[in-house]
Amino acid sequence: HRRRGGAGQPRRSAGAVGVTAHGRASGAGVPLAAGLALPPSSGSSSGALSGLSSGSSSGSSSDATGATRSAGRKQRSQPRCALVGAGPGDPELLTLKALRIARLATLLLVDDLVSDAVLARVLRGRRQPPRVVHVGKRGGCRSTPQAFIERLMVNAALAGERVVRLKGGDPFVFGRGGEEAQALRERGIAVEVINGITAGLAAATALHVPWTHRDHAQGVMLVTAHARDGAPGPDWALLGAAAAQGLTLVIYMGMARLDAVAHGLMRTLRSPDAATAPNADAPAALSRAAPAALSRDAPAALGADTPAALVQHAAMPQQRELLTTLGRLAVDARVHGFGSPAIVLIGNVLLARAALPLPTVAERPRRSASAPGG
Repeated sequence: HRRRGGAGQPRRSAGAVGVTAHGRASGAGVPLAAGLALPPSSGSSSGALSGLSSGSSSGSSSDATGATRSAGRKQRSQPRCALVGAGPGDPELLTLKALRIARLATLLLVDDLVSDAVLARVLRGRRQPPRVVHVGKRGGCRSTPQAFIERLMVNAALAGERVVRLKGGDPFVFGRGGEEAQALRERGIAVEVINGITAGLAAATALHVPWTHRDHAQGVMLVTAHARDGAPGPDWALLGAAAAQGLTLVIYMGMARLDAVAHGLMRTLRSPDAATAPNADAPAALSRAAPAALSRDAPAALGADTPAALVQHAAMPQQRELLTTLGRLAVDARVHGFGSPAIVLIGNVLLARAALPLPTVAERPRRSASAPGG
């Protein structure tokens, strides 16, 4: 509820965030090149986002204690920000909570992988549209610096904006959500994370296969092939050896390194030392539990005939699928023109689809994202 002056009235900044970003801005504000203006939001910032978006906390009940009123004022005055997972791109795959929280925003910071259909669904029917700033983050492409995004989130939240960072997939699955949550909390900003369907799961569903199956895969590993600048990438031979024990491998951001990834997964671990001393990016659990099978005489971690698949634009109208083998993965991807964004799936859960002649390429027209129910 809005408070009309007096002590406890949330203070607002009348200034602007004097920084620029790669991308574009839309809505009621000025272009980013001229500075991102942050006028006071409509309504009080006390109802920001999820925790205070329903019910009253004004402390106006006659039987409320002074301590309760004080706690309510403190909660309302704390700046807040939400990291919202937008899913793989189909607006029908947005969760109810993600949609509700995103529609409360006065400032939407939109990831490059958030589809136009999802953004349109979030903005539909808003009487007072939020400021929309596109802050692209895509491996191998020109991107908005992460430090700028975090600074923008902090400054806007402290200025009283209801900030929502709308991210493709899930914020905590290779979405830098952990870095952003840490930066916000260090400045005293409350953070709420709304999970979304990650692209790796949507890709498996597009292929009509699960991540796990009692007959084929007792677990799943999610791995990114895109390491931080200057950092070593994953130990693909070690990951391949683990996958060969009955795990599905789901690889994000791997298209630019597909040859190296496939070669590494098929590489033989020559000695136990190679299994117990992975590079810094390899999962620590694997180094602590090096399988006895990884001996000097161990075969290639994964064979060239291991089922492998690519799904580009999972859950989108332009979705494409490639079903092949690990040994042919990189070649077939080039021949059939696959590119980013795409998910790589490797493992025996694909055996049901592998009965088809290989390679198999499918392009599946999907129902328009604007169809009823979106």
